[in-house]
Amino acid sequence: MLQVAAISGALAVIFGAFGAHALEPLLTETGRLDTYQTAVSYHFYHSLALLLVGILYQNNPQMARLKLSAWFFLVGILVFSGSLYLLCLSQLTWLGAITPLGGVGFIAGWVFLFLSFLKGNQ
Repeated sequence: MLQVAAISGALAVIFGAFGAHALEPLLTETGRLDTYQTAVSYHFYHSLALLLVGILYQNNPQMARLKLSAWFFLVGILVFSGSLYLLCLSQLTWLGAITPLGGVGFIAGWVFLFLSFLKGNQ
């Protein structure tokens, strides 16, 4: 999971730079610059969360809910940020309908992170 977090973080930086430079005229013209920036921000925040959870799990492998937290963060990145990236580039507005499912993934990741630290719930 640490390697996945590192790759995800690198991709967040790449997508951010690509959006700020190569895609900015297109995103501004279509009114999707804010949407793209939201995708990059959530991608980056949750790559860091994934890194944190990976480190915690490496040091506490008995805490199985940490693994669930990591998987939910990854699903959130793929579905939330991924659908927004595709929406911005393709203008397929129906992709916005699946974005909230990625948000649910993020929430579940944070909930499982919380549950990982309840006494007796390893």
